[in-house]
Amino acid sequence: MSAGDTAGAQPAKTQLRVGRLVKAHGLKGAFKLELYTDDPEGRFVAGNSFTLQVPESSPWHGRELTVREFRWMNSHPVAFFEGVDDRTAAEGLVKAILWIDQDAETAPAEDDAWYDHQLIGLDVVRDGEVIGRVVRVDHFPAQDLLIVRPTGRGEDADVLVPFVSAIVPEVDVEAGRVVVTPPAGLFEELPGDDDTPQDESGADESDEVADSRED
Repeated sequence: MSAGDTAGAQPAKTQLRVGRLVKAHGLKGAFKLELYTDDPEGRFVAGNSFTLQVPESSPWHGRELTVREFRWMNSHPVAFFEGVDDRTAAEGLVKAILWIDQDAETAPAEDDAWYDHQLIGLDVVRDGEVIGRVVRVDHFPAQDLLIVRPTGRGEDADVLVPFVSAIVPEVDVEAGRVVVTPPAGLFEELPGDDDTPQDESGADESDEVADSRED
């Protein structure tokens, strides 16, 4: 459901994340890509350039990467870039994230697709009650995940919500909310082995049941 692109800091423009260089492919500088966009053929047109997110120690820090060629190989997206001509050069860019500038008001073409920056910060509503907010969107081959931080709790309590219509039936960006219908237990702490109810004597209920069976 997500358009797979993430926000930057500019008010008129936003930085959209479109892909990650997963691994070097072959000997001629190609990369296998992890895509964060629903329009790879449109994004990875020869001549298009991307801002690179790499460590400051990288020789590529502060530079752009320009597409030379994009293709599909065995259903995997593969790209070649200007200035990356062999496997050694490619391996120096593995894990780099690719970003582009996009008008902040530009919406995806699909009716049920949103850019990450449109989703982050939205209230998460269940049964009419705000139970948290979206803090991140993660993208995986099988599906996208909304990372939801429950109200009043820290990042260690973040909940991973599959971004599918059965669980997230409504997204209202203008109203600032997403409606969720999660399965039981997704937002609740499930009881553990140490949470067995006890009676006033200190014996837990499971012991009490066992005693009654012996009688």
